[in-house]
Amino acid sequence: MKIATWNVNSLNVRLPHVVQWLASSAVDVLCLQELKMDQEAFPLSTIEQSGYRAFWFGQKTYNGVAILVKDGLRVEDVINGIPDYDDPQRRVIAATVEDVRVICGYFVNGEAVGSDKYAYKLDWLARLEAYVAQSLERWPSLALLGDYNIAPDDRDVYDAEAWKDKVLCSEPERAAFRRLIGMGLTDSFRLFNAEDKQYSWWDYRAAMFRRNLGLRIDHILVSDPLKERAAHCEIDKAPRKWERPSDHTPVVLTLKPA
Repeated sequence: MKIATWNVNSLNVRLPHVVQWLASSAVDVLCLQELKMDQEAFPLSTIEQSGYRAFWFGQKTYNGVAILVKDGLRVEDVINGIPDYDDPQRRVIAATVEDVRVICGYFVNGEAVGSDKYAYKLDWLARLEAYVAQSLERWPSLALLGDYNIAPDDRDVYDAEAWKDKVLCSEPERAAFRRLIGMGLTDSFRLFNAEDKQYSWWDYRAAMFRRNLGLRIDHILVSDPLKERAAHCEIDKAPRKWERPSDHTPVVLTLKPA
């Protein structure tokens, strides 16, 4: 099974990219973030024509998440949002695909350390941690995919000194990431890639992609049963080179059969 995450930064704009990438990548599960569209506006027929089923939690203008699943795979227990958390922002969707619990999250950006949005981010992270802990009790084979808006350590930042103590790299955010790891989750990319300068997001400005000045903020964390099945994980930079790309690019994990 191949599972992937991709912040498309507007599915309206990037729909042709998603269709093209699905055809070339042959992933079984694709988690999307930043749909930026109402629930009713989701392009279901186009996704279905590509050979995938879709489960989504949309929101106009910003946010919105989806899980696309290749036809023929069993899907159960779809849940929108974090249960018992009255969050006006639609950032989480989960489903069980075959034997794997997939949680797709568009983590809060936080704007700036000390801001109201940063406080919301820390609260949101705490709510997510509790949700993941509960989910692990029910579904031991779990993958948490998404745009985390957190660069876990200095290897994941093109200029660690410039980003020190700033949003995406601040200690409270990194501590939240470590708490997820402490639950028994593993950063699947780092199972296969120890090098620095491996990024999944590059600002549109100042030729940042061409200069490879980015951050690794898109992650696939997996529980121990999936860690044992992990065969390969990579950042696919190809879509970032396409015309009118998202500022993020997909991260793909290949799992061996159970």
